[in-house]
Amino acid sequence: MNTVFLYSLLSWLDLFGIAVFAISGALVAARNGQTLVTFAFFALVTGVGGGTVRDLLIDAPVFWVQDARVPILCLTIALLVWVTPAKFWRPAAVDWFDAIGLAAYSVFGAAKALQLGIDPVPAAIMGIITACVGGVIRDLLSGEPSIIVRPELYVTAGALSAFIFVLLAQTGMSAFIAALIAFAAGFSLRALAIIKGLSLPSYRGADEKK
Repeated sequence: MNTVFLYSLLSWLDLFGIAVFAISGALVAARNGQTLVTFAFFALVTGVGGGTVRDLLIDAPVFWVQDARVPILCLTIALLVWVTPAKFWRPAAVDWFDAIGLAAYSVFGAAKALQLGIDPVPAAIMGIITACVGGVIRDLLSGEPSIIVRPELYVTAGALSAFIFVLLAQTGMSAFIAALIAFAAGFSLRALAIIKGLSLPSYRGADEKK
């Protein structure tokens, strides 16, 4: 992949994923009637949580500590959601912003790992971690059941985006085209899960013991 273009793509994907995840975090705080401080904390944790874990695992500098734009973006989004009338945000807004962030950040996390020389399969897993961990932290802090322990398709959608991007990148396809295809695939699967209630089958062994 062209190095200059890849850096540009990664930068935009990074900020885009952070922004939509920060919105989803702030909206959870709004749904629970929290204070502005909580809005800011939820926006920041949701926006940077997955990327922080990824960077620690691949021994890279933690991205938002090195780039002041990231915390400023999260805090600005928290403030914007805080001053926006509640009627502007529909109840399902969290799910849809989360779906956009999930697909974008899965691609970004995988791309960054590949850029740093991580092997393809671990790189795809880094994409999944980047996309999912922030939402998990958000749900735990808000006292809501984490999305990853519910049967609906969530991690699966992130995995689809990450693995498709890594696979296409290995073929030498343009980074932009590969990212678009991977994003569209993951977002479409997550959208279907939201609209149609698609889910993975649950383990039946517990029922068989009763």
